[in-house]
Amino acid sequence: MDSAPSGLRMDSAPNGEEPTSWDEMYNINLMPTELFLKFRKELEGFRIGLNMEFYNAPINECHGKLVLKPLSYERKWKFIYEPLQHDVQLLSKKIPVTKFLNLQVGIDHSFKLRATGWKWKLTTCLGGDGVSRIRNKTSLGVCPGVDFRFGWRADYVLPEFTGAVGTGEPLFNMNSGRLQASLDRVEAILTHKTS
Repeated sequence: MDSAPSGLRMDSAPNGEEPTSWDEMYNINLMPTELFLKFRKELEGFRIGLNMEFYNAPINECHGKLVLKPLSYERKWKFIYEPLQHDVQLLSKKIPVTKFLNLQVGIDHSFKLRATGWKWKLTTCLGGDGVSRIRNKTSLGVCPGVDFRFGWRADYVLPEFTGAVGTGEPLFNMNSGRLQASLDRVEAILTHKTS
């Protein structure tokens, strides 16, 4: 028999488990797993960049990249050299397939492995099952030549309200939903433009 008064019941899990605490249902993690420091120089219609990428999960790593790409709005490619991995990549820009889906293709050569191959990546701002996750980047311009970009993610289950009359089920039932949000990446971008 249901112990909730007046036919009201609050469940946080559909399998009948006890409701979890608010801390477990709503969690926001502000400790990024990726820190990027990007130095950019714009010169003669091209942007030359040095990226220092620090990863702290699952293991601590540091990657350095040299990036060259045209500045024009119609740019079609970018060139990346990773000296520590002895890897060279020529990548296309992200090609919109649908409103939320992008395709990127490229060619990759590893000097270490003496191998060349094709690569492709299908990305979206929606992740997981396409409904319960949002991934996005937010940019903040501090002053000319200094920008911050934040990569964030939110996994959620929306609250659900149900009820019934005359069926033996509760008059009102509420699943309070869940939210797990995290700040995954912080990028500091320093750009020097020639006049």
